[in-house]
Amino acid sequence: MNLVDWVTDLMNTAGAPGAAAAIALENLFPPLPSEVFLPLAGFTAGQGKMSLADAILWTTAGSVAGALVLYWIGALLGRDRVRRIASRMPLVRLSDVDRTEAWFLRNGYRAVFFGRMIPVFRSLISIPAGVERMRLAPFIAYTAAGSLLWNTALILAGYLLGDNWHLVEQYVGIVSKVVLVLAGVAVLFFVVSRLVKARKAARTRS
Repeated sequence: MNLVDWVTDLMNTAGAPGAAAAIALENLFPPLPSEVFLPLAGFTAGQGKMSLADAILWTTAGSVAGALVLYWIGALLGRDRVRRIASRMPLVRLSDVDRTEAWFLRNGYRAVFFGRMIPVFRSLISIPAGVERMRLAPFIAYTAAGSLLWNTALILAGYLLGDNWHLVEQYVGIVSKVVLVLAGVAVLFFVVSRLVKARKAARTRS
């Protein structure tokens, strides 16, 4: 049974709570695509298996539940442990961690809200929120608000497209790939710049 068939059976069997479970799993395992689950929930609602409002509210609840698990993983990991791990990583300096932490402290709530609408990062943003022990009530509120917008847009698209709901995956999938490519370019730039600086420092010492 492929992924779409499994999610379809889950929604047909459990209705809106099944959609919530699928989205909670998508939050915990980013390779699972919300661009498939959410339009499919909209299509299922269009078939009368659940109401449109239930599809939106339950999937948003699933998003918050998955985000909370990752938040607590980040909280258990803790700031000190993250710094110890970073100090052992090649090319990474503690000053990088300090700058990232300072940025998150300034923009944390905006990052959580807008991050919920960026493929891949929509799940990962919950971990630094936990590491920094962002206040739980605002974290839940911003997560719910960002998830509500993202979920509603994709569910409505699947609902309106009907049998062509899979077109949503194609277009959102392109956005996901662009995000991954940009992230890869950023990582490559970071590594190359650090290697160049290390080489220059070695020449200066010699």
